[in-house]
Amino acid sequence: MANAYSRAYQKESVKSRLAGADSYTIISMLMQGALERLARGKGCIERNDLAGKSEHLSKASSIILALMESLDHSEGQEVTQNLASLYEYMNGRITDASIEKSVEPLVEVMTLMSEIKGAWEAIPRDEVEKALSMQMQRG
Repeated sequence: MANAYSRAYQKESVKSRLAGADSYTIISMLMQGALERLARGKGCIERNDLAGKSEHLSKASSIILALMESLDHSEGQEVTQNLASLYEYMNGRITDASIEKSVEPLVEVMTLMSEIKGAWEAIPRDEVEKALSMQMQRG
């Protein structure tokens, strides 16, 4: 029962953070969510929990698809194309992990996502806000 309360609290906490979040924060939250789902999926594979594996890896894959769809291909086309290809590769590796019931592909995807997240969070906040405001002015 306490676990159900904890999950409900976490959902409300995420909803609250999303309500006032800018695009930069939402992308960071999506990346963190993907990492958490990948870690849970990895644990499920290690415990041979097939239902849990399917649930967590499916959610991780959906988050990565959302990240791919959030890319603005009108700016930095080479970077966004490379990221789109990397996200596609990562989803393929998640599928491999699910089919093979192997954690190695998930470790690879978690490493890649951690590197992308680190690079995203290393971008100076004022540069991100400037780029986002320019994008909003055009759109």
